[in-house]
Amino acid sequence: MRFLLILLALNSLEPCLAAGGDVCVSGHDSGPVFEEQPSSVIYPEGLPEGKVTLNCQARASPAASYRWRVNGTDVVTVEDSHYTMVAGNLVINNPQHGRDAGSYQCLATNRCGTILSRAANLKFGYLHDFPSESRSPQTVYEGTGTFLTCQVPAHYPALSYRWILNDFPSFVQPDGGRWFVSQVTGNLYLASARANDTGNYFCLTTINMDISTKSTFSKAIQLTVQPDANPRKSAPNIRVRFPSETYALAGHTTQLECFAYGNPTPKLRWRKVDGLLPSKVGGTADSPILAIPDLTFDDEGIYECEAYSSEGRDTHQGRISVQAQPEWLQVMSDSEVEISSELNWRCVAAGKPRPIIRWLRNGLSLSTQDRTEVNNGHLKINNLALEDSGMYQCVAENKHGTIYSNAELRVQVQAPDFRLNPVRKLVPAARGGQVKMECKPRAAPKPTLFWSRGTELLTNSSRVTVTSDGVLWIYNISRADEGKYTCFAENYLGKANSTGHLSVRDATKITLAPSNADINQGENVTLQCHASHDPTMDLTFTWSLNGVLLDLEEPNRHYHRVEGKETIGDLAIVNAQLSHAGTYTCSAQTVVDSAVASARLVVRGPPGPPGGLVVKSVNETSVELRWSRGYDNHSPIGKYVIMGRSEHSHDWKRMRTDPANIEGNAESARVIDLRPWMDYEFQVIASNILGSGEPSMPSQPVRTKQAAPTVAPSGLGGGGGDRNELIITWTPMAREYQNGDGFGYILAFQKLEAPMWMMVRVPGVESTRYVYTNQSLSPYCPFEVKIKAYNRKGEGPFSQIALVHSAEEEPTVSPRRINATALTAFDIQVSWEPVQHVSANGVLRGYEIRYWRQHEREAAADRVRTAGLENMARVSGLRPNTLYHVTVLVYNSAGTGPPSPRTTVITKKPPPNRPPGNVSWKTDGSWVTVRWDHVKSMDNESAVQGYKVLYKHEGQSALKVLDKGKTSVNLPLPKDNGYVFLEIRSWGEGGDGAAHEIIVSRDSGTGMMVQKNKAGVHQSHGTYHLLSAALALTLIGLSVL
Repeated sequence: MRFLLILLALNSLEPCLAAGGDVCVSGHDSGPVFEEQPSSVIYPEGLPEGKVTLNCQARASPAASYRWRVNGTDVVTVEDSHYTMVAGNLVINNPQHGRDAGSYQCLATNRCGTILSRAANLKFGYLHDFPSESRSPQTVYEGTGTFLTCQVPAHYPALSYRWILNDFPSFVQPDGGRWFVSQVTGNLYLASARANDTGNYFCLTTINMDISTKSTFSKAIQLTVQPDANPRKSAPNIRVRFPSETYALAGHTTQLECFAYGNPTPKLRWRKVDGLLPSKVGGTADSPILAIPDLTFDDEGIYECEAYSSEGRDTHQGRISVQAQPEWLQVMSDSEVEISSELNWRCVAAGKPRPIIRWLRNGLSLSTQDRTEVNNGHLKINNLALEDSGMYQCVAENKHGTIYSNAELRVQVQAPDFRLNPVRKLVPAARGGQVKMECKPRAAPKPTLFWSRGTELLTNSSRVTVTSDGVLWIYNISRADEGKYTCFAENYLGKANSTGHLSVRDATKITLAPSNADINQGENVTLQCHASHDPTMDLTFTWSLNGVLLDLEEPNRHYHRVEGKETIGDLAIVNAQLSHAGTYTCSAQTVVDSAVASARLVVRGPPGPPGGLVVKSVNETSVELRWSRGYDNHSPIGKYVIMGRSEHSHDWKRMRTDPANIEGNAESARVIDLRPWMDYEFQVIASNILGSGEPSMPSQPVRTKQAAPTVAPSGLGGGGGDRNELIITWTPMAREYQNGDGFGYILAFQKLEAPMWMMVRVPGVESTRYVYTNQSLSPYCPFEVKIKAYNRKGEGPFSQIALVHSAEEEPTVSPRRINATALTAFDIQVSWEPVQHVSANGVLRGYEIRYWRQHEREAAADRVRTAGLENMARVSGLRPNTLYHVTVLVYNSAGTGPPSPRTTVITKKPPPNRPPGNVSWKTDGSWVTVRWDHVKSMDNESAVQGYKVLYKHEGQSALKVLDKGKTSVNLPLPKDNGYVFLEIRSWGEGGDGAAHEIIVSRDSGTGMMVQKNKAGVHQSHGTYHLLSAALALTLIGLSVL
């Protein structure tokens, strides 16, 4: 008692005892709170001269001191120890596995208490070398699957794997899904071997630790692939199977592995059997490793891997069960509690498996004894004493992790004191109402409280109530109740009192209450509310809907306050929606009282979404849906519409139903005309005279039963191929038309007008062609072909008959009467007599012209093909004055026929390579006269037969050409002083010669361009300009000078 009295004398200093006996001062000191805690470390085993630092820092006043435990034993840090303390951090020098591996925890302490950090594990990572013994060679036949074993050496932690082919860094690549490296076993799998897969293979393992990375690779494994001229095809066979039960941690990524042998190489696809495959799997949905990131409990379920090819399919299923580390749902908080009272703290944690909760006080375990009761997440301490003060922690743990929550408890002892919380000095109250006056001194233990008015001690009566916790209530207040009221507090440490004044005001009253209203969705309505109040106080209005206060200040909302007098608080509702229906309460308030009045608003609108949608009675082409009625929103439901979508269509569309029109009182219907073996989701939408409502929640995905195919494959055709082959092609059936698994195609074909059909089955939905080989097949033989689909439930209808020809053969005849004529020095024209189609061994595509010079071999001939059945073609790009041999062949899709008898042709001599010289011109009003010298050809050049003058006016795009026999021309000039561009060249049977180009304008007068040499000209007047040869040419006639 004497010690308590000394503490009381300290006034604001409220002490409590901490571990060690120091005094923790309330309002000044605070217990430790971790700002940084140690994290687990994997240290490379055998790393010389290294160190590990485990961090620990806490916020505390006064500053905290630190110590560490390893595996529950205190860590000793002395000068010659390999442990060093830097602030609160623990440094482990030259860590060794046998001495330092373990679980480390930091303790932070000051005079207010001690807290214990989370555990940090120091583990040692290692990767041993592969065995030095040689690996046994493996042999496999082409087209079959195999695998190479990594034989992983001892290691910690987990490894990543890659394989090397022959030399580093030539890593094995997936190659279209043929290769797969398991990240679980490290083994290398090959779906279908090829001859070029022969080689030496090395398994490369890599370990990643916190401060280093290490890799090592195995001895070579020699793989030999025996070639096979006709590799055997095989159906998919899944050889890498993920576990039937996989436990994964929420928030993490889990991976499932699946790989299959088969020839051709199988493709893979994943699905979730009991739901939709999460979209977050991304591109892994059709790869050997399905990766699901950021796992949630929605991702739990059965997953299926399907391997498929044209030879068949194989599947494997397994379940993912999601578990979770502990996570706090409720924790305790710092508390100041009076002495001798009771403490109740509760911690609640979620996790899977369910976490176990234990308690610590100042770093030591708490259990049920004496005044303390520990019941999993509930801590109760009766009759609190000063020594109960300190730092408390609740610890939740399961096999996936441990979490800590901290709080400080301070047990108070104090005489009554009103300085921090006196009775209100002025307490206003409304006449006829009630008033509450609180008395809350600081005191420990709890004081005795009573009230007085003046010298009159107040006791409970019809108008006055004094509660056990010191609250004074006065009811039906009148002016006579005004005055001073005093609260007295007393415990065994002392006494105190505090006084307040009660002031009585006029009551607030609603003078115009809101009225009930009934409107349609989208309409406007105003709810009125007027009130009277004491004029000495301010009046405010608030509105609530179904007890929830409305924010009338938020812009662009449906609610608006009607501006007006202070005593008017009308509410305007604009564009009312269904969610705005309910009970509106107007509250008129002053600081002393309030008055309320309510009205009900009914908003009529389209129905709400139906509920409880379930799928029943699933058949091949129909399902039964059942649902429960949703809200009709005050307008009777008139009808229902059922919407659906399949796995291949993300858009909802209206479904056909039985009955076709679903009445508003119905709660079930049958959806018809569905496709067999398809996954569907459904929604139900209700409607009334005001419109259609929101759809129901989608049903769980459901797959209709399997049935035989009902439609025939499309795109039937074919043709081409090698000799003695009939190739038939078609378009693979889309998923929505397959109607079941075990899918394939049945082909029927016969020679045109033959009496018997040949039938063949082609398995696999992805198949697109069939090759029929028969040595007796004649070329381009017509066949009638039809196709139908089958699955395990039966066969579908045949398609329409298509006409397909067997492979063509090269033509056996050649064109006749070949004629080649020289057109210019660079062009010839070749003509021939057409070949009759009947002798083409197929469809005649066109003709091929082969030509070569006199001293060249025919094998080096240049070739030109016609694109159709013309019997004449022009060959360009030849050399002038040169003899060419020419032959013509007919061709089809199989190749060319025999060559025709050859003919010869000599190209013309080349035209002169000199432009006309001494060009001159003279303008006369709107005309210009241009003259030039005659071009004389040499012996090795073709004779000049005339001249071409090409010209255009400035700004025009069309180039006009004038064919002249003489050496002058008269041309019109533009009207607006523009230019005329001219190009003059000679021509003859060898073609066009070199050109001269000039520019003439209306004001250029007389000019002359004198030939300087063979390659260029001299300009005396006007401007020299090069005309584009790409401009269009138009032949016109002008008068000749």
